[in-house]
Amino acid sequence: MSVQNSDYHGLKAITLKNASAEVVIRYGTHAFELDIVDDGRGGTSSVNGSGHGLIGMRERVALYGGTLETGTRDGGGYEVCARLPLGDKP
Repeated sequence: MSVQNSDYHGLKAITLKNASAEVVIRYGTHAFELDIVDDGRGGTSSVNGSGHGLIGMRERVALYGGTLETGTRDGGGYEVCARLPLGDKP
């Protein structure tokens, strides 16, 4: 599950970096959205991420017609933003 993967890896990185994180979950009429941001050093990847964990998360989100954006934040830290449409799979 993408949410579990984001939470696990995000919390593991936060512990290692002594950072804090914010998790925002929005459940609307048409979509479920998850935003996780931390204030740590962040990764060195591009906005769309790299590595097998992010690839797997992106594939699982896309399977349900969703989008996943990941990357370093201006001023430091890292973000994972997932959006999954509600309703029938496209």
